[in-house]
Amino acid sequence: MNMNKNEKFTATTQVENGTCTVYLRGELDLSVAQDFRQVMEPLAVNEKQDLVMNLKDLKYIDSTGIGILLSILKTRHGMAAGFLVTEVPDQIQKLFDMTGIAKFFAAQENTQ
Repeated sequence: MNMNKNEKFTATTQVENGTCTVYLRGELDLSVAQDFRQVMEPLAVNEKQDLVMNLKDLKYIDSTGIGILLSILKTRHGMAAGFLVTEVPDQIQKLFDMTGIAKFFAAQENTQ
């Protein structure tokens, strides 16, 4: 599933072995937030699959994007469903650390 309205941002999903991985690319900000939320809502509430957010190619995230990730985290936690944030670029990890939200994400494989 690709979101091509805004060439700056795409969210591509891949389902394999009971896990849905969402690959984010570009800039996740207010201008694409509504479309991203619509893509993520059915994935977030599907408790039959673990959900992984791969941020390797994410260049920028604003407070709106962070809010969406926290909303997904809350939804998944409420269902006791798996949720991971992986391959967080250094500049985004620093933002997560500064805002205090890094501790809420089960993160692995941080990259530059």
